[in-house]
Amino acid sequence: MHDSVADLNSASYRAAVKTQTMMMLLAGLALGIAFLVPFFCLLLQSSTLQPRPLPSTKKSANGENINVLLVVAHPDDESMFFGPTLLSLAKLGVYNIHTICMSTGNADGLGSARKSEMYTACSVLQIPTANVNVVDHPSLQDGFSCQWDQSLIVKLLRQAVADHNIQIILTFDSYGISGHPNHRAVHSGVRAFLFEEGNTINSKEGSADEVIQGWELASTNMLRKYSGPFELCALVLKRISIDEEKLHYLVNPSPRTSIVAMSQHRSQWVWYRRLFVLFSRYTYINTLKKMSG
Repeated sequence: MHDSVADLNSASYRAAVKTQTMMMLLAGLALGIAFLVPFFCLLLQSSTLQPRPLPSTKKSANGENINVLLVVAHPDDESMFFGPTLLSLAKLGVYNIHTICMSTGNADGLGSARKSEMYTACSVLQIPTANVNVVDHPSLQDGFSCQWDQSLIVKLLRQAVADHNIQIILTFDSYGISGHPNHRAVHSGVRAFLFEEGNTINSKEGSADEVIQGWELASTNMLRKYSGPFELCALVLKRISIDEEKLHYLVNPSPRTSIVAMSQHRSQWVWYRRLFVLFSRYTYINTLKKMSG
């Protein structure tokens, strides 16, 4: 009975997401694409949109790049939500980007395929295959009703940070963009890790302490979530004033690359996700908030 209820909840959640996505995207489709395309091309040339390093991060004295760890829940999260951040950091050329995905996305029995798809997508996003870790653990299985083991997430993060001398961690915020419990569990795990470590950890060689910064991807309301091109216009035209020590905008230098990366997730490349990446804010802009620990 419990399994039946859980399956029903999961099916209802997916159906609601599909319906909600379809309604919002079809509404967005009616908004003047003929105007947006040329204007959008002009926007991409604006100096306002050029990627800037995350605040308070510098190359080390010996010239080594900054090591960044992206923490996600499912294969395709990196392409669907974090493209602007990953491509911006890659363009800056002073970051080594690693990613750990806490599940294979096996809710529909496609875990093996989705794992392989993530390696290909990350390559498109300029993340080397050697820097991608897709976890397959019984306590971290994809599912709306699956409760993830926070202590296990912390353990995996501790190992990844030590192995790669990580200085910055990127992940979801407490809502997780879509509200998916696995996204939210990843956020909780990162926050617990930062708290337990006191935001510091010994470097791999043990010669110095490195402060670990946490940055979370801000969730937005439904209208803004599906107004990606318009959000980009607003960012330039309003020249939003922000406190860059706590809030940081990264605009995608190549939205097309994000879409190509998402298309590598062939098992997930259904019509409503194609529309999602076309109109989603997260294809064009990422707003990162500094985690307080």
